[in-house]
Amino acid sequence: MNSGNRLIYLPLGGCGMFGANMYVYGWGGEGSERLIVVDCGIGFPDAESAPGVDVLIPDSAWLADRLDRLEAIFITHAHEDHVGAIGHLHPELPVPVFARRFTAAVARTKFDQLGCKGSAVHEVNPWPEFIEAGPFRVAFLPVAHSIPEAAALVIDTPVGRIVHSGDLNLDRTPVLGEAHDPERIRQAAGREVVALVCDSTNVFNPQAGRSEATVAGPVAGLIDRSTGMFAATTFASNVGRLKSLATAGIQAGRSVAVVGRSMHRILGIARDTGFLEDFPEIVPLEEARYIPRNKLMLIVTGSQGERRSVSSQLSWGNYRGFDLEPGDSFLFSARTIPGNEKSVNAIKNRLSARGVAVHSAEGSPYHASGHACRPDIEEIHELVQPEIVIPMHGENQHLREHANLARDRGFKSLFVSSGMVADISSADPRVVDHVDTGVLCLDGSTRIGRRNEVIRDRRKMAESGVIAAAIEFDLDGTAWCSGVSLKGVPSRDRSSGSLTETLRKRISSTLAERGPLDEEQDEVIERIVTRVVHSTASRSVGKKPEVMVLLTSDE
Repeated sequence: MNSGNRLIYLPLGGCGMFGANMYVYGWGGEGSERLIVVDCGIGFPDAESAPGVDVLIPDSAWLADRLDRLEAIFITHAHEDHVGAIGHLHPELPVPVFARRFTAAVARTKFDQLGCKGSAVHEVNPWPEFIEAGPFRVAFLPVAHSIPEAAALVIDTPVGRIVHSGDLNLDRTPVLGEAHDPERIRQAAGREVVALVCDSTNVFNPQAGRSEATVAGPVAGLIDRSTGMFAATTFASNVGRLKSLATAGIQAGRSVAVVGRSMHRILGIARDTGFLEDFPEIVPLEEARYIPRNKLMLIVTGSQGERRSVSSQLSWGNYRGFDLEPGDSFLFSARTIPGNEKSVNAIKNRLSARGVAVHSAEGSPYHASGHACRPDIEEIHELVQPEIVIPMHGENQHLREHANLARDRGFKSLFVSSGMVADISSADPRVVDHVDTGVLCLDGSTRIGRRNEVIRDRRKMAESGVIAAAIEFDLDGTAWCSGVSLKGVPSRDRSSGSLTETLRKRISSTLAERGPLDEEQDEVIERIVTRVVHSTASRSVGKKPEVMVLLTSDE
């Protein structure tokens, strides 16, 4: 190792939470390391912590401040939690983006959707071809996963080789994409791997993972037993599962329609890149309306409870002329990401209330995980034989469990969560620094922090409602309340009186006690009105809602 230089690993997302994956590697003198980034994905907020927000993206401010040292971005595969933020973040991180063909095609769509050019995205060939990026050489090692052309990264550094697993499983018979090849992984790892940075998603699952090839048969049997229309949902980007579900529908004698723009988009990319040559026949949505219900299968978006998804809309009643009735069946053929349980269960309950038979993936033969389970993780350790195992891709409990598993099996291990800077170049790898990191809410086209007052106000409005009070001024400066409006607040108080009238009188009398007021005293008036509303509403209905004060004048 060159004196004074160090090799660092810094997750900016994907560790401590599921989603928003972004990992940094650096080599050089402390504070002057040359950097590369692995993955640039989105996360999915729950409605309670970020109401109205559909997408989270990594906070890349630390990288933007060191842009002159950033060499390139490498994308392991095309799932949204690994590539979904590239279009949003690349304008402030304008460096070359490298990915395999299918992933590169998906990445370019992320640029197109934002009106940007995807010329920065470069297609690469798999290992053993390497890409030079400053002091790093990076190769894309094919691995099995639930999407075409997934890759682990083989990263050569001045002090040795790193294997960054990406998302992977040990599926030897996938329905789409490359099969698990232990000899290929062993050869690519070589003899001296400094660190294995490894997927921790299923570390708590003691059973070896199942092959995607085992899914279609049980799903076909379930469809056979269903008397009405059959609908199924999974991740839009899980092309292998889409194929399994469509195959099952055809085997059960059903016509299959795919519903949802994101699914059609990913299938279009898969078709254009040559991955859908033997995909089952899909009927257009317009034709599906005329097919008898007991002969139709819909594959729809919304496996994670997304509020504008097809699954959600069907659970409320109708989507583009399709509805679900008693006797119909609905299959969730995807693992529920932690944090999404409430929104997924809400859809399940609404479907059940409509008389629809609901089937889940968890513990069923209708799902095979794209991630390595505990025995599979142990096999990866043995294939790579690293000096140290660094768990990634999971909540903190997953990272800790994975670190303990590695130690129990005789490997050094280091717990590194998002924001921790680890020096992995010495014989004693350790966390040496912490940086400000986290995720930002993409609210429409605006980025805001999760603790931003906009999110705080929305949470409070959702919990306690809103009361708006209109304040007018007479010519002599006397202020009074001309009206009160309630949103999400009971209109009758405990004594069955009108809360709006009670508030109007109390605000007016309190302002009258202050005497004439200048309109420049807006902040004083707002504090007075807010205090009166909070105290009155608390006594009357047991709530302290958000307060809006509208100041007008009759001049």
